[in-house]
Amino acid sequence: MSADDRSARILARLLAGSGTAHFVVPGAFDKIVPAWLPGRARTWTELSGAVELLLAAGLTAPRTRRLSAYAAAGFLAAVFPANVKMAYDWRHRSTPLKAAAYGRLPLQLPLILWARQVARGAKH
Repeated sequence: MSADDRSARILARLLAGSGTAHFVVPGAFDKIVPAWLPGRARTWTELSGAVELLLAAGLTAPRTRRLSAYAAAGFLAAVFPANVKMAYDWRHRSTPLKAAAYGRLPLQLPLILWARQVARGAKH
């Protein structure tokens, strides 16, 4: 297995784990859905979880890897407002929880760049 394949599979596992968490503990995700989004928070939680699972599946197949990786980069950028909301909402929590919430913010860019790298390394 090539380094590109390994990288894609690791990213797929990360997205699959996160997507699964949206259905296992949806309340945690409901709380970080920005209020300006229309509809119910649970709908957004389930939709984003399903998208993550679909992206993960797409990353595992060489035929769909490139498109899925670019879509994952876009998705990771799109959910950044939820991370900002979480950091803001957790600003008065304990130091470890604040650190976790604030730590998610700068980690989003490397995840986006990782997905883009997987797309560029995918066979056409």
